[in-house]
Amino acid sequence: MVTASILSSFWGNLEENHEQAVFLVLVGFLGSFAFIRMSTRIIRSESVSWWPGNIESETGVHLHHLVFGIVTMMAAGTLGFASDGITPFTEICALFFGIGVGLTIDEFALWVHLEDVYWAEEGRSSVDATVIAAALMLLIVLGVSPVVIDSSSTEALITSIVLTLLAFGCVAICFAKGRVMHGTIGVFVAPIAFYGASRIGKPSSAWARYRYGERRPKKQGKAEDRFAPERRTERFKEAFRDVVGGKPSEGLAAMGDQAAAATREAGAEVRERAERLTGAADPPHRKTKERD
Repeated sequence: MVTASILSSFWGNLEENHEQAVFLVLVGFLGSFAFIRMSTRIIRSESVSWWPGNIESETGVHLHHLVFGIVTMMAAGTLGFASDGITPFTEICALFFGIGVGLTIDEFALWVHLEDVYWAEEGRSSVDATVIAAALMLLIVLGVSPVVIDSSSTEALITSIVLTLLAFGCVAICFAKGRVMHGTIGVFVAPIAFYGASRIGKPSSAWARYRYGERRPKKQGKAEDRFAPERRTERFKEAFRDVVGGKPSEGLAAMGDQAAAATREAGAEVRERAERLTGAADPPHRKTKERD
């Protein structure tokens, strides 16, 4: 009874602030991401024989779950607009839209690299994108607004506009410095953006390329020391990515074995074709001579 009362109160608060649809998008997003990561890791480990594998055509075309995510978002978004805010159709569409987002963002690395790097080192960016997207949705559910303009007086209005522009300027600096998490959360929580903008940028960021490097070698050295691969926070991030997304080394080894097998098969096929062509090209008198 207590749990039901808490859930009822929580849902009532969401309805009062018109945030129930956003909450369901978050639920669908996290649920589908967790499920598809579990599914891909089961397929990868081959520990469950009855679990369905990858969807591939007879010609070897791999149908990524990104495709199902995009189709689900298109359908849920269109039906959501058509429902015109009518309950419970809007909420159902929001849930399925979140499911589509989870399936799509799980292959975020495919958007960027335009190749299947799911188990490669580059594929770990999908986990980072998921964390950022979930944080943004959670902030919206909590009612945090990115822009607050006080129009009670002229002075308050001008101050609000100046502070808003300053905050977004700091957000841009955060992204330029490679501090994506600070910049993303800073859109909603300005102090985070101010903090990220005041800190040193990552050595591989656009900010470092134009403001550090040979111009300011001390700053470049400081940035490299601050963001060393073996630092504690980076080790924690890597451990988190391993837990959520799996270790990339295992995936790369599997990919290497598959590539080697495919190369061997291709080589055998080429040799077979070459032998057939050679046999066809032999003149008749040579074949007769060889028989004699």
